[in-house]
Amino acid sequence: MTPEKEDKIRKAFASRETKDVMASDSWKIFKIMGEFVNGFERMQQIGPCVSIFGSARTKPENPYYILAEEIAFKLTQEGYGIITGGGPGIMEAANKGAKRGKGNSVGLNINLPFEQKPNDFIDRDKSIDFNYFFVRKTVFLKYSQGFIAMPGGFGTIDELFEALTLVQTNKIAEFPVVLVGKTYWSGLMEWIKETMLLEEHNINEIDLELFKIVDTADEAVKHIVDFYSKYLLKPNF
Repeated sequence: MTPEKEDKIRKAFASRETKDVMASDSWKIFKIMGEFVNGFERMQQIGPCVSIFGSARTKPENPYYILAEEIAFKLTQEGYGIITGGGPGIMEAANKGAKRGKGNSVGLNINLPFEQKPNDFIDRDKSIDFNYFFVRKTVFLKYSQGFIAMPGGFGTIDELFEALTLVQTNKIAEFPVVLVGKTYWSGLMEWIKETMLLEEHNINEIDLELFKIVDTADEAVKHIVDFYSKYLLKPNF
């Protein structure tokens, strides 16, 4: 076979593969729509909730696991349900606290090839599975009255900064964002203030007011409760 003929065959296969991918992507739209519809319909019946984020790798003996459980419990005593990513670690702790407080315990579980399955403390009728991270994050944002970020990894940082960006740009209404663990978050906060704000001027000083850093469960809960009391607002349900 000549090089010219090989090249012609290769181009033909490439063209067919491109068309197959395009067709596949088009049909994925319906699957994505289905996840949005299911998430919206399930969540709109639950009532006001606070989302608690954090690492899936945090063990039950870790102080942050214990703190997440306590925060979730105290929030249920204020009338809030708890939304988590549905997995182990901090998510499990928060759902455990919600269960102990007899509040709504919601898990927005993402299907992953490793590490995650729904934890045992989610209300069985409030466990929702997702294939797409962006659909899951939209549901988090739409149905949360506040965000509490415990120590975590890339996923926690992603969820935190997406929430802050949407509030900063007025794409969603302002709501309370709490970072728990001053020691854990101090390096990031120093970089935000010194580099992002003062050296590069990539944010405004007022943007630092979009979140609050605390160390205790009482401080975290108080910030959520005070936010709605101060502005005479009610949760958006």
